[in-house]
Amino acid sequence: MLRKGVLGLMLMASSCAYANDKSELKQLLDDFLANTIQDDLKNHQQFWANDLIYTSSAGKRFGKSSIINGIKAEQAAKKEHEKSDSEPSYWAEDTDIRLYGTTAIVAFKLGAEWVEDDVELQQFYYNTGTFLKRNGKWQVVAWQATKIPESLSEN
Repeated sequence: MLRKGVLGLMLMASSCAYANDKSELKQLLDDFLANTIQDDLKNHQQFWANDLIYTSSAGKRFGKSSIINGIKAEQAAKKEHEKSDSEPSYWAEDTDIRLYGTTAIVAFKLGAEWVEDDVELQQFYYNTGTFLKRNGKWQVVAWQATKIPESLSEN
């Protein structure tokens, strides 16, 4: 009888940790996407692991340092040339989070919206990220982005 009670408590604790990790990952993703423009460097430094492998929708592969250097270059260019077009806003749809201990796979549809020459534009991507929980903190170690053709993005 005692074993069943202990096992039940262990299963409940495991289930609770699972739900907490899923919730934490969803919040991490949503916060990252919502704040990508406002605080690029800090946001990206925390989200991406130092050993990141990122495969872009354009088929290029790079790491965290390339992302950080690209943001710094963008920020320097913005200071020199102020544009009237809007910064893009990002959001996640259809998020699917799967946990495997201290590893998580997060797949979702990324939406991006911005204004260019007074025209509102949107683009969608399928993204899959592999997160590892190290020292109690989730970070992305691998990322794959695939641009969804406009003909399919309304499905």
